[in-house]
Amino acid sequence: MEILTIIYLSYSFIAFYFLFFFILVYIPNRKKIFFLPKPKKEYSLSIVIPCYNKEKTIKRTIQSVLNSDYKGLKKIIVVDDCSTDNSGNIIKKFAEKNPKVILVKTPKNTGKASGAKNYGARFVDTELIGFVDADSYPEKDAIKKMIGFFNDKKTAGVTPKILVEKKEKFMEKLQSIEYKIIAFTRKLLGFVDAIYVTPGPLAIYRREIFNKIKGFDENNLTEDIEITWRIIAEGYKVQMSINSEVLTTVPENFKDWFNQRIRWNIGGIQTINKYKKSFLKLGMLGSFILPFFISSWLIGLFGLIVLSYRITREILYRYFLTFYSVKAQATLLTFKDINLSINVLTFFGLSIFILSIFFTAISLKYSKEKEFKKQNIFSILVYLSVYLLTYPIILTASIYKYFKGRYSW
Repeated sequence: MEILTIIYLSYSFIAFYFLFFFILVYIPNRKKIFFLPKPKKEYSLSIVIPCYNKEKTIKRTIQSVLNSDYKGLKKIIVVDDCSTDNSGNIIKKFAEKNPKVILVKTPKNTGKASGAKNYGARFVDTELIGFVDADSYPEKDAIKKMIGFFNDKKTAGVTPKILVEKKEKFMEKLQSIEYKIIAFTRKLLGFVDAIYVTPGPLAIYRREIFNKIKGFDENNLTEDIEITWRIIAEGYKVQMSINSEVLTTVPENFKDWFNQRIRWNIGGIQTINKYKKSFLKLGMLGSFILPFFISSWLIGLFGLIVLSYRITREILYRYFLTFYSVKAQATLLTFKDINLSINVLTFFGLSIFILSIFFTAISLKYSKEKEFKKQNIFSILVYLSVYLLTYPIILTASIYKYFKGRYSW
């Protein structure tokens, strides 16, 4: 058996393993997905909004948080990270009109969201501390539907379902599909205590634990992933409220999307490097989250290598076959050369693709968005067959930049 076939079979095994893992987690828990625990008390909460040059979105973000129907929301601390646009004036007007809104300004630009978040956290004295990105918009009941998960004293963080706000451009439509699948899989991971990120659009933490672990790592490009791993490493839990919805803005074009994903991947590499000694130990972090994270990347890299090799080999084979056949005036193709049987490798590839479509359909169903019924089948097919294929390329570029040290927030 040639080495490429072994790699391809290994790739197929890992892909099948994770697909069936999510299906097997889904089946016994499908009736619990929308379970919403009722809060046993009204926890006091402060929301921190880091802001740098977000004059186009910060007004709506602050208003969205102000519109929250959670009565325990005491303060909204908006951190102006030395913006050079009109963001500071917009925040100031909110602070003058509403006593809940507090404007604080960093002594100098921190150059990263984590720096502004940590600075804002200094002004928080409530039981819970939450963070909302300056271009994200929690629904009115989003926070209230997250609070009940803190009934469990081991719960240190809660994350909501994050959805794409605008779906006008094709890149936005593709990301809309992606975000729905991510939300669904994150909820499934919650059933095995393996949620590995509390994304920036909205995350709420128990402040006592947040302070204990010393807040966000300002050296990590994905502080939301790193803090989640640190929470789990300390023996606490992270849960998800799929009933809570937050709309967020996403890159409109390929270039911005590509650069964003490069940053995400480099942050992921930083986090893996930081916690690599936990591999196959230290509870769910080492026994599942790290292997899951690494394996998902290996699937992408091996998939790219195999696909590139097979395409290159096929092109070269056809070229030389045609070139020498024409030169020798020989027949290019006869009926006996046509083989309609499906080999094992092709069968595995088609099976993975079909299962992926099935899993995507389930994920979109559970998004509960009105747009689901209008979801363009063409967009779904492009997402599965083209969009996802760019990830290995992004990962390869991210690894190169990481080792070259060519990255910044």
